[in-house]
Amino acid sequence: MNAAPAPPSPARGGAPVLRAERLAKAFGGVPVLSDISLDIRPGEIHAVIGENGAGKSTLMRLLSGYLRPSEGALWMDGEPIAFHGPADAQAAGIALVHQEILLAEALSVTENIFIGREIGRFGRLDERAMRAAAAAQLAEIGCKVSPRARVGDISLANRQLVQIAKALLGTHRVVIFDEPTAVLTHDEVDPLLDIIVKLKQRGVAILYISHRLDEVERLADRVTVLRDGRMVGSYEAEGLTPHRMASLMVGREFASLYPVRVPRDIAGPVLEIEHAHVPGFVHDVSLTLHKGEILGLAGMIGAGRTELFEGLLGLRPASFGAVRLHGKPSHFASPAQAAAAGIGYLTEDRKGKGLLLGERLAPNLTLAALDRVHTVAGLDLAREAQLLDRAVASYDIRLRSRDAKAGQLSGGNQQKLLLAKVMLNDPSILVIDEPTRGIDIANKSQIYAFIQSLVQEGRSCIVISSEMQELIGLCDRILVMRSGRINGELSGDAMTESNVALHATSSAAHEKTSGRNAHG
Repeated sequence: MNAAPAPPSPARGGAPVLRAERLAKAFGGVPVLSDISLDIRPGEIHAVIGENGAGKSTLMRLLSGYLRPSEGALWMDGEPIAFHGPADAQAAGIALVHQEILLAEALSVTENIFIGREIGRFGRLDERAMRAAAAAQLAEIGCKVSPRARVGDISLANRQLVQIAKALLGTHRVVIFDEPTAVLTHDEVDPLLDIIVKLKQRGVAILYISHRLDEVERLADRVTVLRDGRMVGSYEAEGLTPHRMASLMVGREFASLYPVRVPRDIAGPVLEIEHAHVPGFVHDVSLTLHKGEILGLAGMIGAGRTELFEGLLGLRPASFGAVRLHGKPSHFASPAQAAAAGIGYLTEDRKGKGLLLGERLAPNLTLAALDRVHTVAGLDLAREAQLLDRAVASYDIRLRSRDAKAGQLSGGNQQKLLLAKVMLNDPSILVIDEPTRGIDIANKSQIYAFIQSLVQEGRSCIVISSEMQELIGLCDRILVMRSGRINGELSGDAMTESNVALHATSSAAHEKTSGRNAHG
């Protein structure tokens, strides 16, 4: 039963800047959004939450002119308005910070920020003025990349910050943030949230979409909840806890996010890395993973966590004193060699490196295990379809059609498809980089339960994550990296957010734990 919407706050913000009235959207006759009414007021942060597939991003695209509604109307300053494209919405003062990274990798940071809005006179660009303005814009949101840097050479997190800087260029009356912190670490989130608060204080109307309910609790004045393309209700944020928000999203009381820890045997070493060096990123790192263990890797962006395992799997140049897999010396020139040896790897960038978004689900699933579906006669389509059916059932991949493209799935279902793809090779060790980035709370819980079931079967798992709570709630041990080195090891009661943060940011923390190594 849907909860009744809470009455709006009468004092804050005054009359709405932008109002949606009974919006609906269907694609190919299939409704994805129905009967949505909400408003956005000056000086207010209005959060929209819901599971993946609830319709949040579709709503944002309707409000910012990227889509036109099938039904319903938009009003601005009390007058009906129709957007024929995003340029119309931008001209009306509406900016959208996209969830997807929409930057030109071959261009510089400055060129991306100013593309279509270049500064110049008499047909000549004023590159110095644009670089200075770009530097100021980047500094305001805490992004430390050079305005001259090529976007293709900077990290995924910094690309998101550049995209935010681009969207915030100029003056806006409404700013829509669609999952702006999904690829950011906790340390990178705070400067961005501060900017959002400053925009609110200037009287800008903010619509904020996030899966991070702690952020919603911290920022929002009002919260609208979507479920299955419909409104559950709009609520005053005061007193609305993350637990209550999660329950409204999924339509039931939400139990603990992390699976209950159960006793299990953690046996001898299955993977030993000694004296790893990845030029420019990792310096003399050694670690050991045990059978049946979930080992976490924490640290800030640039600490070397991802680069360490990309080096191990042959994705970037690296050298090692030794690598032993199940006690035997090993070397991997490619992820395919690692997969053949029993190591599965889920990249942090599922859209760019993990899946072929324009391809159907079945080829995505079997691409790394073609021997399972190829015969002397060619591709066994029936076998491929059978494997997809099994994956959909086993990993609870929710889709409208087996013929859908991977890019048409929600983020959570894309991640579950990627898990199914990697597990098709039956790895004994799974390395997962940012397992729940941009994923709603219900899918997070499913992925955590999957990881626990995996180690209960006797497999082993390494989880690389920027979410401290995720590592603490899931892992048996946490190694914290700083500046390309392991700066501390935590287990048991020592696994706290303050300890993780201390080791991630302080060289003094290493001195306190230097008598311990990462071999457990």
